[in-house]
Amino acid sequence: MAVEFKLPELGENITSGTIVSLQVKEGETIANDQVIMELETDKAVIEVPADSSGTITKIHVKEGDEVKVGQTVLTIDAVAQQTKEESKPAEAKAEKEEATLPEKPQEEKEPVKKAPEKPKSKKSAGVVDFKVPELGENIESGTVAGILVAVGDSITKDQGLFELETDKAVAEVPSELDGVVKEILIKEGDQVKVGQVVLKISAETVEESPGEEPSAPEPAEKAQEATRPAAAPRKETEAPVTQASDQEFRKPRPAVELVPAAPSVRRFAREIGIDISAVPGSGPGGRISIEDVKRYSKSLNTQQKASQSVFQGFEAEALPDFSKWGEIETKPMNKVRETTAKHLSYAWATIPHVTQHDKADITVLEKLRKQFASKAEQAGGKLTVTAILLKVIEKALKIFPQFNASVDMANKTIIYKKYYHIGVAVDTERGLLVPVVRDVDKKNIIRLSVELSELSQKARNRKLSLEEMQGGNFSISNLGGIGGTAFTPVVHSPEVAILGVSRAAMEPVYMDGEFQPRLMMPLSLSYDHRLIDGADAARFLRWVCEALEQPILMSLEG
Repeated sequence: MAVEFKLPELGENITSGTIVSLQVKEGETIANDQVIMELETDKAVIEVPADSSGTITKIHVKEGDEVKVGQTVLTIDAVAQQTKEESKPAEAKAEKEEATLPEKPQEEKEPVKKAPEKPKSKKSAGVVDFKVPELGENIESGTVAGILVAVGDSITKDQGLFELETDKAVAEVPSELDGVVKEILIKEGDQVKVGQVVLKISAETVEESPGEEPSAPEPAEKAQEATRPAAAPRKETEAPVTQASDQEFRKPRPAVELVPAAPSVRRFAREIGIDISAVPGSGPGGRISIEDVKRYSKSLNTQQKASQSVFQGFEAEALPDFSKWGEIETKPMNKVRETTAKHLSYAWATIPHVTQHDKADITVLEKLRKQFASKAEQAGGKLTVTAILLKVIEKALKIFPQFNASVDMANKTIIYKKYYHIGVAVDTERGLLVPVVRDVDKKNIIRLSVELSELSQKARNRKLSLEEMQGGNFSISNLGGIGGTAFTPVVHSPEVAILGVSRAAMEPVYMDGEFQPRLMMPLSLSYDHRLIDGADAARFLRWVCEALEQPILMSLEG
């Protein structure tokens, strides 16, 4: 059966290439995954493998030709499907033998029955490497804030080993096994990456009393896994097996396993810059094909376009040598400041900001706040204007749903949210942190004041978790305790609005035919003009002001 072989999709943004050399000729019999040509693209020279077996009846291109993705390159008289299918078990078997270490015969692996209640003891499973685990979404590195163990310490599973300062939180990294700390490869202040070896631990495993076989194969297999590097060499150029603690933190396919893929598929992935261990396989047993690599490459390309389509091409300008003009001191950014700088730069560059200003008369509200402050204190909180604003904003988001949304420019859609999580900016010695108060619509003001106090305290004590700073729909930044009459807060992407609060002051307000002293609080609303128009922002902010001036409005309209 004659089939046409067309130039496949080869990777990110690769639509064509120049043929450097042809590896086959007409009349030659080729096998599936055999390299048929070398193609030079704008990124690299890559080998193009065949996707079927058969005999080449015609070659439609020659060396030096420019070919495009989808263009017919060869005509192949494909072999019978039965022959192709019969070759798969042998190939799969060979790959399996390559990817795994020799195992004991089946009868040796099966557990041997024994009398119950046999005493158990611990023994060393060998020195294993402890690597920095994956700690959260998009977290690739962190700074060691503190080391909680010392060389020689006996540790247990889930015991904290060291503190790692990531984007905006300090996370305690736990052990995943029992053992003794043999070596510490880091110190406080070090920058470490996910997957980096930071400790060496003499791991302990539980075994049955001497002379007995284990009652279940799992502990023995774990011990064998921990000691396997010394027993036999690994294929390819991968790292040795570390320890069981890595398993929960890895992606669906552990990095130390040899993934099921033909050598030609590995070479293809390597040449177009794809990590083969990250590609999900669609074949039997998760076997990876060239089509799987292409699909994965396309998905990465789509994500990259979505994140860079709006803002790209800007680089930091080189600074002059300031020491020429006087004494200077250079200090590294802490992780909070670094993350804030990157995120706000992106938000400012990609979101068309507009800021609306207004003032709320909180004369009556301030009297009520002082009158009921003791109730919040009895519950363990503090009745602040910010706590009250949480409830006001939640009501406003229900009336103006476009403020409780996000813009997805990659898919040209608007995502409207049906939940009400509001972030509150907290000033700390390390920089600005924004913990999120969740389900504001399900809590009264007293409860909100308690949660706000707890989150603020955790932020200042570096105890906030990443989860407590994610998922916000809208943010509030209150600088009233410091001063100022107005400011322009930056929208916290992917949110579409943020409310800035400045210090309230007594002002003369013309009421009932005369000027009266009123306590006026300036409010500044920054918003994403891609979704929110100026008239909508003015209505939103005016409603917030009126709800503060007449709290009953929250019950009437909210």
